[in-house]
Amino acid sequence: MISAKFGWLRTIGLAISLASFALTACQYDIPITSRPTRKVQERLLGDWTSADGMEKLKLRSLDDSIYVVYYDGDLFRAYHSDVAETPFATVQDLNSSDRKYAYVIWKLSDDGKILRLRNVNDKVVPRETKDSASVVALLTKNASNPELFGDEIEFKKEK
Repeated sequence: MISAKFGWLRTIGLAISLASFALTACQYDIPITSRPTRKVQERLLGDWTSADGMEKLKLRSLDDSIYVVYYDGDLFRAYHSDVAETPFATVQDLNSSDRKYAYVIWKLSDDGKILRLRNVNDKVVPRETKDSASVVALLTKNASNPELFGDEIEFKKEK
């Protein structure tokens, strides 16, 4: 009985976490950069699973610079928006009518088996920022600010 309640509470907690991640991740009206800053990286392509096995992420290339992302039932368009020698990505929600953007930093392990993602904190880069030049300036100014990023999500590459 206790383990069943714990499992239910864990499921509710995970659902709340995912909902808050989804609601806070896609919040900007404009992209970091209007165009990709580099081409698709083949090492990022594939199927990824969160460390706890609860979240699925699929990365595919749409063309030589754009990714199609499938994340737990939702579709996104993503591309590299490197700023201040930092590997940001502009991620656009394709399921919503307003097509808002998320700003994400990513890190791939040297062996290509672990992908870590973190969202940009909207307290450092406010949602109200209205042009890409201002976003780039804020990201550059805060590149070494530990408050720039939210919690990390880790994914393992499936074979």
